[in-house]
Amino acid sequence: MASLHTLANSFPAWMFFCCCCCLPLLLTSSLPLKGAPSAHHACRLRKIHFQQPYIRNRTYTLAKTASASDKDTDNRLIGQQLFVNIRENNRCYMMKRVVELVVKDVLLTEVKSQYPHVEEVAQFLASLTSELSSCQFSGKRDHIENNLEQMKNKMEQLGENGKTKAIGELDLLFDYMENACTDAPKKGGNKKKN
Repeated sequence: MASLHTLANSFPAWMFFCCCCCLPLLLTSSLPLKGAPSAHHACRLRKIHFQQPYIRNRTYTLAKTASASDKDTDNRLIGQQLFVNIRENNRCYMMKRVVELVVKDVLLTEVKSQYPHVEEVAQFLASLTSELSSCQFSGKRDHIENNLEQMKNKMEQLGENGKTKAIGELDLLFDYMENACTDAPKKGGNKKKN
């Protein structure tokens, strides 16, 4: 019988050894432990992301600058209406989609040159959605798509002021994202515990 040292010197034998012995160990070590939550953590962000004074400051300053130019006080893009008919366990997914929309359709457009710190804030928000890339909805998607469509339509109806409003509400977006994606999930469905 060949020694391990002799097998290691032979590439085909080494590959066979790795495939038969090492790969199963690697695969089983990456599986979640029995009883451990798995999919739900894909829709969670660490609180530390939102506790960085520098980026919070940049986001709030950008929002304040844009909201000074927003003459429409009757409409709101970011608010509780986003969560109408959305189950609590889908709220983070909903906010991920809203952030993706705001980054792509607002922050990375021509407004980049109109406001300070747009690119920094866009990069920060894009990094959050990237971290949530595995976050998926559960149940039916219809309400999520409907609420997103309403937001898009309202932004389009407002024309150029729609983008200004979206930037002016970045502070709300920041807060909603933090609340939806960092709080510990409540147990027992919609029942609130005291």
